[in-house]
Amino acid sequence: MEQTKENKMGTMPVNRLLITMSLPMMISMLVQALYNVVDSIFVSRINENALTAVSLAFPIQTLMIAVAGGTCVGINAVLSRALGEKEQERADNAASSGVLLMGISYLLFLAVGLFGTRTFYLSQTDDVQIVEYGVAYLSVVCCCSFGLFSQFVFERLLQSTGRTFYIMITQGTGAIINIILDPIFIFGLCGMPKMGVMGAAVATVTGQIVAGTIAFVINSRKNEDIHISAKKLRLEREVVGQIYKIGVPSMIMQAIGSVMTYGMNLILISFTPTATAVFGVYFKLQSFIFMPVFGMNNGLVPILAYNYGAGRRDRFIQALKCGIFYAVGIMAVGVVVFQSIPQILLGFFEASPEMLAIGVPALRIISICFVMAGFSIICGTAFQALGNAVYSMIVSIARQLIVLLPAAYLLSLAGNVDFVWWSFPIAELVSLVVTVFFLIRINREVIRHIGE
Repeated sequence: MEQTKENKMGTMPVNRLLITMSLPMMISMLVQALYNVVDSIFVSRINENALTAVSLAFPIQTLMIAVAGGTCVGINAVLSRALGEKEQERADNAASSGVLLMGISYLLFLAVGLFGTRTFYLSQTDDVQIVEYGVAYLSVVCCCSFGLFSQFVFERLLQSTGRTFYIMITQGTGAIINIILDPIFIFGLCGMPKMGVMGAAVATVTGQIVAGTIAFVINSRKNEDIHISAKKLRLEREVVGQIYKIGVPSMIMQAIGSVMTYGMNLILISFTPTATAVFGVYFKLQSFIFMPVFGMNNGLVPILAYNYGAGRRDRFIQALKCGIFYAVGIMAVGVVVFQSIPQILLGFFEASPEMLAIGVPALRIISICFVMAGFSIICGTAFQALGNAVYSMIVSIARQLIVLLPAAYLLSLAGNVDFVWWSFPIAELVSLVVTVFFLIRINREVIRHIGE
């Protein structure tokens, strides 16, 4: 069985392989994007303050995903490369260490949920209703995040061994459960108590717990390329070091997004809470464009890592080119949609005249940079697969901290919130320049020497 999967990533035509590996992930992440949007659509029916409260929770949720996703990037790369080099014991150690690392990560966010949510909200706003909505929402999300962490790690173990079809099942099931439960818990349907904003959080974590459980069961019964048992659940120092060498830069890169979102919320709320709500809505909407690219990204990582480990430079380069082509194409579609129908997109969220006045130019301005972002995302995937994830981290720091936040603050001094949105295209252009520089460098130092 193991040999079959090795042959798949080492011999199947690259374009077909990328589609086979990525399409289930892309579909499942589109479903994920759908339920994220549905969450906010239902919450917006309560009132705009409820929507703002959920938007203000985004930095903590982003940080949670950064820790889980960054760790899994390391697990994925180490495990896939070990399989490519036919080192079964190291692959098993990577899987076992990854499961334990996720458990430790959950404990950190449990503490945040129990002790930190009110302080977090009060640092952003003194509106009593927004704070109460936010504490109710974020406490549940953090305290029950064991579902999210288990879903991440067991889905990535399936991904690392080429079983991405099962991930479509787990993520799709979790998302559908969330979508069904959202109105039931928020508005008190079917005999359930009316929970309001907290109901959205309960629906979310329920979907994550179910998805994580299904992913665990599938790994136990279907994933024959890795072997995890209670006896093997231990932290191997060398393997953990390799996981975090690759994963920490990715983790920091995503965590920077949390810092950026927090900073943007502070800048925007100084204009009006509606501007913050628009920013939250933008993130929900852009996930329909970015999630398919990230899904392809997840399918591309094991392909690149495997062929790097197997010394197949031709297949590595071909996979990278295919990834860039598809990512840029998806992003181009996103530009057309955001430029053409921003009023319709905002209308799904019960947009007030003030929200439309702020949101329409916001969506059009920010979407200008989508195509550049698609290219940079795929190049970052190559950096990670080659064990040079620090390049991705540097690009992310340059874009979000060195350029975007300072640019947003300086533009906000003009007193017009529309100017703030231009910080995104400015930052993405800088990111593109830095990405191209690193791509040329890593091609000269690593890629052209693969297989020598």
